[in-house]
Amino acid sequence: MKLFNSMTKTIETFVPYNGPEVKMYTCGPTVYNYAHIGNLRTYIHEDILEKTLNYLGYDVKRVMNITDVGHLESDADDGEDKMLKGAQRENKTVWQVAAFYTDAFFVDCEKLNIKKPDIIAKATDYVPQYIEFIKTLEAKGYTYFANGNVYFDISKFPKYTELSKMNLEDLRIAHRDDVEEDLHKKNPQDFVLWFTKSKFDNQAMKWDSPWGVGYPGWHIECSVIALSNLGEQMDIHCGGVDHIPVHHTNEIAQTESYTGKTWTKYWWHAEFLNDSLGKMSKSAGEFLTVSLLEKKAFDPLSYRYYVLNSHYRKQLAFGFENLEMAQTAYQKLKRKTLALKKDHQEDLIITEAGNKLRAAFKETLADDLNTANAITVLYDVLKSDLLDAEKVSIIEEMDRVLSLDLLKEAEVSEEDVNSDEVVWIENLVEARVKAKADRDFAKADAIRDELKAKGIILTDTAEGCKWSRI
Repeated sequence: MKLFNSMTKTIETFVPYNGPEVKMYTCGPTVYNYAHIGNLRTYIHEDILEKTLNYLGYDVKRVMNITDVGHLESDADDGEDKMLKGAQRENKTVWQVAAFYTDAFFVDCEKLNIKKPDIIAKATDYVPQYIEFIKTLEAKGYTYFANGNVYFDISKFPKYTELSKMNLEDLRIAHRDDVEEDLHKKNPQDFVLWFTKSKFDNQAMKWDSPWGVGYPGWHIECSVIALSNLGEQMDIHCGGVDHIPVHHTNEIAQTESYTGKTWTKYWWHAEFLNDSLGKMSKSAGEFLTVSLLEKKAFDPLSYRYYVLNSHYRKQLAFGFENLEMAQTAYQKLKRKTLALKKDHQEDLIITEAGNKLRAAFKETLADDLNTANAITVLYDVLKSDLLDAEKVSIIEEMDRVLSLDLLKEAEVSEEDVNSDEVVWIENLVEARVKAKADRDFAKADAIRDELKAKGIILTDTAEGCKWSRI
């Protein structure tokens, strides 16, 4: 297995600390709103990373945090708490907002076939550990107290820019006109470990501490949750590239100051999903969620297919036309796999040609997760001269990693379908055809969405509109 290590900026042979055991941490969502599909692109690639490692024989223990406190609007300790902002928007408590959007996040993950991590840790469950962590840093001389807050002093950590490779001046907090520099800091890049005073007074989540009633800074939660569940050293730390200059840089500084050891062996980062305005976010343009894709009649697994046809280290341009083409290709691929004869053969022996295809699939994934080439190998299986039973066996194996449900039945036989339901479906299909002829596209879209909600997919062909079950 070869992976690009963001710390060294090179592709390296993957060698875990403890043989086949892999300790892996992924930065989880801040649960103040729905996850947008740009966030979910990263989680899809992380899912592929975990499944590839398992496929190659590693035993992965994966931890993900749920940020339900402490994440301000800026990674650099500025602005309002995102959780409080969500609570004010919806007239709910922060606890209600956190519970609702945590559930919503995992519903989206299930639709995208993203496996749940082995350990899911809420930030609010680790407050005593944060306090002990800060007390240790304090005893070692890495902190100072100013204006009611506990700060980490980056001047005490010489390797502060080792991950970002940036000049400290480029990391200054006040690099935007709308960000006011915290004049209580010794260094502009110092970050808060514990707040008792911030720029807003209505913080809802607060706890007692040796420094006063307050709440933890955002950066501390990943360090403490990882240490608590994976020990002092781990193999892979994942996240988006936007975490490199501040969040992950701060995590390294505080964690390695705490342990005195190199913390993470491989830093793994996924690139942005871009829309017409640039990096996709919740604050710019149309807020694109899995639910919105479904309302527009896109199968969430078509989006997964779209994502897997790009490399995780390359920016991906999103557009509905591109997604529509991906959905057409995905549906065609699925029809081809479902058309294979699935006669079970207990004594099936994979041929030499089949094993070469399996080896090619493994090689592409082991080459820094080249998922696009892995999908190409899957198409090679379909085009090969292998018997259908062997193709099915190999595709089943491949799809345990790709997780595209390629052999999951999309249709049922007519005798299993209630005849009244068939009449209802066909009447709606006819009504949609008429609406399109009348150029009443709003009605046509509404009918398509109604059928989609019932598990019926419509496909417009030269022979007319066809329907099938998901």
